[in-house]
Amino acid sequence: MARRGLGNRVRSVRVRILAGILLATALGMTVAGVATYLIQRERTIASVDARLQQTVAGLQSIAEGNATTPAPTTVDAFLTEAMRRVLPDQNESILGFVDQTPAYVPSSGIAYRLDKDPAFVKRVLAEADATHAVSGTTHTKWGTLRYVIIPVAIKQDTSAGLYVSAYDLDDELAQLSQAFGSYAVIVVGVLLIVGLVGWFVAGRLLRPIRLLQAAASSASQNALSERIPIRGTDDVSVLGSTFNDMLDRLEESFDAQRRLIDDVSHELRTPITIVRGHLELLDPTDAREAVATRELALDELDRMRVLVDDISLLAKTNAPGFLRPVTTSLGELADRVLAKAQALAPDRRWSLVERATGTVVLDASRVTQAWLQLAENAVKYSPAGTPIELASSYDAHRENVELSVRDHGSGIPEDQLERIFDRFARVDVGRGVDGSGLGLSIVTAIAIGHGGHTLARNATGGGAVVSIVLPVIEPTATKESNAEHPDR
Repeated sequence: MARRGLGNRVRSVRVRILAGILLATALGMTVAGVATYLIQRERTIASVDARLQQTVAGLQSIAEGNATTPAPTTVDAFLTEAMRRVLPDQNESILGFVDQTPAYVPSSGIAYRLDKDPAFVKRVLAEADATHAVSGTTHTKWGTLRYVIIPVAIKQDTSAGLYVSAYDLDDELAQLSQAFGSYAVIVVGVLLIVGLVGWFVAGRLLRPIRLLQAAASSASQNALSERIPIRGTDDVSVLGSTFNDMLDRLEESFDAQRRLIDDVSHELRTPITIVRGHLELLDPTDAREAVATRELALDELDRMRVLVDDISLLAKTNAPGFLRPVTTSLGELADRVLAKAQALAPDRRWSLVERATGTVVLDASRVTQAWLQLAENAVKYSPAGTPIELASSYDAHRENVELSVRDHGSGIPEDQLERIFDRFARVDVGRGVDGSGLGLSIVTAIAIGHGGHTLARNATGGGAVVSIVLPVIEPTATKESNAEHPDR
């Protein structure tokens, strides 16, 4: 049910994306089309008004007359001449009034008769002005008319005349309306094309999300190997890549957790078995055996406590705030570690054979802890009275600083050099070594927390060198070859 619901949500995202695209496209094309229509409509009306004004000018020329055609002397003569000389346009009709009575119409060339509409005739007589032309728009049985009413007056004649010219706006705008209708059909077609393309593109873009959902549904502690195939560099692909990185970290974390649980189970089983075995065989009446068993049990419990403490510390290495880097003097750090290491085993010959100086940014407390852990391991794997050498040095480009400890013991078997930093790993040198087996794992975690790493090698002349390599931040000084000199 949950998977189907998520699938529906994914599909609804696709639908919402497509709906948004179509809505934006439709709105944009509608606004563009309506704006264009209104602009063209206004231009058409302006063109009609211009022709009506030309009619006024034409009548004025008739009234003034010319050399070949004298000016009319009566209103009837004027209207007769106007009907003869002014030919109506295709969508135009004209009408002449004498003393408020429709009297003159063209004999041919008009699609509709203005005098046949009493309402229009009444409107003309109501709006007419004897001093100037009047224009307007009205709806008639023939359609919407745009008209002009021109008063006609002759000095020698007492009659009052009107000349009316009207254009059928519906016919004038018909071509524009047809074009807008064609545009609407085109818009529908464009929306269909955009919808198909948008559906395909949205599906391609959301495919990583569907794969992410499938991977998330199948991912579990026992199956974290699923990964999303990434194609492209868009935001959704980056999301898929980030999810894959998260799965990598989870898989690594689960593997580490599983290994830790297995190792801890193995390590704790031994002291528990030892204590239980001795308790089962204990003779309560034998005081000496009871004391010996008690001491053995306490020793094993102490070893278990050390193990639990080390596991707790190792778990904290991945927590925020485990490291608190500050500006630290490398020379002073080396001096402090040497002084503390000498207290670990006074029977060893301790020395600082190489001493890097300058300041770097690191967590001095944690680095001291890690460096002393290397020193403690050197004590475990070297005979009493042998030298143990500490060193700190920059690499050739002063990009990293190496903090190392060398012992003069039997060295590390070549096949174990790569695994000594694993949890609970102990080097087999032919004798038992106390400890939880987590010390070098903690050292590695501290190094990785600083952006560095650990390494181990066998030294020429015998013994092993185990090192912490840390990146240098704000290096400032030089390297000295022995511990006698102070920091410069």
